[in-house]
Amino acid sequence: MTTAPWRDPALPAAARVDDLLSRMTLEEKTAQLYGVWVGAATDGDGVAPHQHDMSVDHSDEEWAELITRGLGQLTRSFGTAPVDPALGAQALARAQRRIAEAGRFGIPAVAHEECLAGFTAWRATAYPVPLAWGAAWDPPLVEEMARRIGADLRSVGVHQGLAPVLDVVRDPRWGRVEETIGEDPYLVGTIGTAYVRGLESAGVVATLKHFAGYASSAGARNLAPVRAGVREFADVTLPPFEMAVREGGARSVMAAYNETDGVPASADPELLTRLLREEWGFTGTVVADYFGIAFLQTLHRVAGTPAEAAHAALAAGIDVELPTVKCYGQPLLDAVRAGQVPEELVDRAARRVLLQKCELGLLDEDWAPEPTGPVALDSTGNRILARRLAEESVVLLDNPDGLLPLAPDTRIAVVGPRAADALAMLGCYSFPSHVLTHHPGVPTGIEIPTVLDALRTELPDAKVTFAQGCDVTDPDTAGFEEAVARTAEADVCVAVLGDRAGLFGRGTSGEGCDASDLGLPGVQGELLDALVATGVPVVLVLLTGRPYALGRWQGRLGAVVQAFFPGEEGGPAVAGVLSGRVNPSGRLPVSVPREPGGQPWTYLQPPLGLAGEVSNLDPTPLYSFGHGRSYTAFAWEDVSGDGAEIGTDGAYDLSVTVRNTGDREGAEVVQLYLHDPVASVTRPDVRLVGYQRVALSPGEAARVTFRFHTDLSAFTDRSGRRVVEPGALELRLAASSTDVRHTARLTLTGPVRAAGTDRRLRCETEVAGVE
Repeated sequence: MTTAPWRDPALPAAARVDDLLSRMTLEEKTAQLYGVWVGAATDGDGVAPHQHDMSVDHSDEEWAELITRGLGQLTRSFGTAPVDPALGAQALARAQRRIAEAGRFGIPAVAHEECLAGFTAWRATAYPVPLAWGAAWDPPLVEEMARRIGADLRSVGVHQGLAPVLDVVRDPRWGRVEETIGEDPYLVGTIGTAYVRGLESAGVVATLKHFAGYASSAGARNLAPVRAGVREFADVTLPPFEMAVREGGARSVMAAYNETDGVPASADPELLTRLLREEWGFTGTVVADYFGIAFLQTLHRVAGTPAEAAHAALAAGIDVELPTVKCYGQPLLDAVRAGQVPEELVDRAARRVLLQKCELGLLDEDWAPEPTGPVALDSTGNRILARRLAEESVVLLDNPDGLLPLAPDTRIAVVGPRAADALAMLGCYSFPSHVLTHHPGVPTGIEIPTVLDALRTELPDAKVTFAQGCDVTDPDTAGFEEAVARTAEADVCVAVLGDRAGLFGRGTSGEGCDASDLGLPGVQGELLDALVATGVPVVLVLLTGRPYALGRWQGRLGAVVQAFFPGEEGGPAVAGVLSGRVNPSGRLPVSVPREPGGQPWTYLQPPLGLAGEVSNLDPTPLYSFGHGRSYTAFAWEDVSGDGAEIGTDGAYDLSVTVRNTGDREGAEVVQLYLHDPVASVTRPDVRLVGYQRVALSPGEAARVTFRFHTDLSAFTDRSGRRVVEPGALELRLAASSTDVRHTARLTLTGPVRAAGTDRRLRCETEVAGVE
């Protein structure tokens, strides 16, 4: 039997795809450029913007006719409704067989799913949200998590994951802060790249989102215009994406919904083609955010028809329309036949899609969609890893008098609307918060201990009482009386407050759940006031998707613990910190504000963005980026030097010995910041350029060396070039952006040097034991 060249795995992928394309009709090529979302709701509340008026409910006859041309992608077979994972894997395999058998070439679809904080499927592990990854400052652990997520996706036949989010927080009022890794591009880039490596190592295509600028929306409103300047875009927004492409090997990018200075990302060839492909060398697929191509007509109004929207998106560089076909189907076919859209654009996108299918083995004759092993999406190994990441991500913000850890036999009043609710642990892209809210009565499918339950387990000899006090958002204060009474009877009150994750206004955090200010939601602040007024020491535990202003209670609380939606094992992780079983080691990935107003603000501020005499508003945070306390103490000793003179293409090693001087094991996060005293454009006062998490036993020490290269000082100048300038620099070893332990002063000599795409993107570190 003769095998067609495109079926021959011995040939290069490009040759196989060229042969296949030469055999395909226009209809078959365009069919590779869209997905179909079977079972998507077309009325009521949805999980995507405008889902109710954008979704298409295909009949079985329409579906059967549609797939005769082939199909590019299958949208969220597991993430649309609760499906038993094993049965879902079998159903997906049957659908893939049907797609392959219906078309002339037997090519299956790419199946994609959300996997932001774990596979968004029923009975799958719900890991901590990305903001918690940022709080852990532990890229290897995040990579391990992503590898497990990828393995679970592959086990049920999924090829592409729509994660990670690499948006950098610019305004903490934005609802999707919980989906981000933090407010610093270096932290976002290094941890996001680790996630990409983990997912890709499992054979799953990682999809970077949202490219680009989405988090810089005006007024922190979801899907609002972006008015970022050229240098902010280049030096804050883009670096995490570049790192994930160049170092992580991401094979897909999702075009963002937003427009920047009047140009929608989905119609921007400068962004999606020149920068992404020609400058950064990206060779994968660019996919639309859900309905993003149609939005060029309906929301942005830069296209008058679906065909014009398709033309604009294809020309810009979007290869695949998701989640379902609106513009890349019949409107595109008709426009190509009418000579309004060059067929070369269809060929370009189809080639990229088919090359990726070839990489995934979907063009091979021995391809088979059936799962090869047992399906278990919430394994013991997953839960152990989820617990470890949750524990590392909990941040002890304050413990001024050593109230924590709690005594094992104390009387504890647990109060607050987040204490006894399992969903308090989960972000908006977890399956229970994202999908199950539309399926009342269906169990969560995974075990999620609450803080209340976990604390009772953690401290079996303690007398623990509970009162909810209030709801997350309801203004009713009738429950205050019981909460105050339980607190007055106790030795300590643990107030568990925070967010409810949701979508499009159905929560206080999540997509489309933007905040007008950074005050605690509802009457939770008033409840905390009432608890503090009892005179009983109060430990504030926050389970949130964003930072909230805490200056109102400064000096009035016994301790403050911050957890950013820590996942299904978050309850035991928080309880472990309260009991002392876990020594807190999380560090803030975002600043915690003092006042609800005075925002937006992140620590990446030039001089005029800092507190000054010309305004009565002081934006200085209560707790700085990188801040976090421990139950042990660390001494920083024997710093290698105070600086040097190096060329603008030079390097400098800076070392410090960190010693655990306390009586228990703990982890310190050594942070390296750059201060540029004088530059040709204004620069952030300080910015992170390196960090290293170091775990130490009592008395143990380690030597941490940062190998700083001048590439890390590069920025975008007035001409739009990224340059390294001669002059003075300061490298600051610090425990947070404001807690500086040592400063090394460098002088860069020589000419201004252009720093291109071959520049170093990260500061390599070395950790060595010390006798």
